[in-house]
Amino acid sequence: MSDPQVVRRPVTRVTGRSHEPLDDALAVERPLEMRVDGQALAVTLRTPGFDRELALGFLAGENVIRSSADVVGGREESSACQDAPDIIDLLLKPGHVLDWSKLERHFMATAACGLCGRAHLDAMRAGLTPVPEGPRIDTELLLALPARVRTQQTAFEATGGLHAAVWCDAAMEPRVLREDVGRHNAVDKVCGWLLEQGRRPVGEGLLWVSGRAGAELVLKAARAGIPTMASVGAPSSLAVELAEAAGMTLIGFLREGRMNVYCGQGRLQA
Repeated sequence: MSDPQVVRRPVTRVTGRSHEPLDDALAVERPLEMRVDGQALAVTLRTPGFDRELALGFLAGENVIRSSADVVGGREESSACQDAPDIIDLLLKPGHVLDWSKLERHFMATAACGLCGRAHLDAMRAGLTPVPEGPRIDTELLLALPARVRTQQTAFEATGGLHAAVWCDAAMEPRVLREDVGRHNAVDKVCGWLLEQGRRPVGEGLLWVSGRAGAELVLKAARAGIPTMASVGAPSSLAVELAEAAGMTLIGFLREGRMNVYCGQGRLQA
């Protein structure tokens, strides 16, 4: 059975004066159009797989839904054309009102100015409440986490081109790992899994992400109620500010038995 996340393509490997033809594994990247009640909401470039979790996590992160009970049905459709997006259409429960004008303004601001602009920063902080304190985290188990999750990143091992996100419980046991070409998508897939498992708001454990910790990833973790976030790379200054505002623990450069704790050190247990 073919892997929907990986495709093989011919390449030429050049080493000095040597030119060697071979097949290389590439991460699949395709557009997905997310719809709500038949109306297009957003299009994202993602790695196929766990599209329902991706859509649920995205909607929860945008405060469109609060639990899986807010969604009463759905339809997934793979495009027959390479240039057209795949589709996932979620049906909200009767009486669940969606303010489309507010969402459209938010998406336009994001597309127009990224994370700049006072209005957009205010929108990011809107509804941001302190996360639960949660059980303390064993520092030794935390430092050993990157080596454990690396062995589970099968698509990354094949391609080297995918981000990963993992949610671990209070004992630092990885419970769900998702990979995607987009780090935001990987986090949304994890958050969607948590939503379907009835574990949102989470209240314990840690979200681990490959790459850097951006402000929007911190927001997704905070809105899911995850007390701690750790990344392989560096956080941004805004990510630290938002983590502090949410009362989170934020860790960067978690690798090779070391890490930097940017805020919330009290959750770590020596």
